[in-house]
Amino acid sequence: MNESSFNNFFERGQIADAGSKIICWFSGGITSAVACKLAIGLFGKENCRSIFMDTGNEDYDTYRFKNDCEKWFGIPIETITGLTDDKFPTIQSVWRHYKSLNVANGAICSSTLKRDVRLKWQKENDYSYQVFGFDIDEPKRAKGMTMNYVEARAIYPLLMHALTKKDCIDLVLEAGIKIPRAYGLGFRNNNCLKTMCIQGGIGYWQKIQRDMPKKFDDMADMEHELTDLKGEPVTMLKDQAKGGGLLFLKPHPDYPNVKDISMKKGREPKPLMDCNGFGCAVNDLLPRNETESEINYQTEIFTDTGEKKEGKKKNY
Repeated sequence: MNESSFNNFFERGQIADAGSKIICWFSGGITSAVACKLAIGLFGKENCRSIFMDTGNEDYDTYRFKNDCEKWFGIPIETITGLTDDKFPTIQSVWRHYKSLNVANGAICSSTLKRDVRLKWQKENDYSYQVFGFDIDEPKRAKGMTMNYVEARAIYPLLMHALTKKDCIDLVLEAGIKIPRAYGLGFRNNNCLKTMCIQGGIGYWQKIQRDMPKKFDDMADMEHELTDLKGEPVTMLKDQAKGGGLLFLKPHPDYPNVKDISMKKGREPKPLMDCNGFGCAVNDLLPRNETESEINYQTEIFTDTGEKKEGKKKNY
């Protein structure tokens, strides 16, 4: 490493210089809230902006939590969105447009309404660093973020302070703020409670069927609608047991050979991850977990440019 490289390294390390523009991404969850609060305390209100990407699919209590956090932060939480009146007025319109739920780089709704929105914002705005709420149990996610999104200039206040998610919950409660109700319902994140998360895995959706049958029925109907639009099964899940295959939430009359979730033994809910809008590249250093192996990533339907592939129709 030459002298110039050393100088560049030390320059990058001077985060809190005068005039720094720190972007604090607020997802609506506990860890991002505490990361934002720590960053504001570290770098000053005058140097920080907090931003929330609204998918229109968040629980009503997320907006209450957002309002409470604005008061706690002492700065407004700005809202940006990928929803439009014409192309994508709802999250369901994204699924219908692509005739898909999960694709090679993760949930198509997350890619469209979070990742693409953040990247567009990043190109159009000035910033010095961006703050993300990965906690002490997520060092590989932080490493994946840093390696795959260099231009984001990511920093991780929770890692700096070695905070767990439980620590973050305690800090929010100590501040007199009620935590989002999703955690009290038994979920490990606060993502997309209107439809529930399409990357939740088999156990997650069995919990939805048991505790929130209307939401379960709505997503089962969506799988069937997308299947009919596409002319082949579109499912969130796949069966990892011997014999494998796709897994509907409810049986589809046109595909009697495709299993449904009622055929699977119950297991504890294991949501995949917080939906942060960066795609699977954030997690590519992690070993594949059971939940991820249960998700039906429809890798065959898109080219590298995102265009739909043409191919022979399969028999089911």
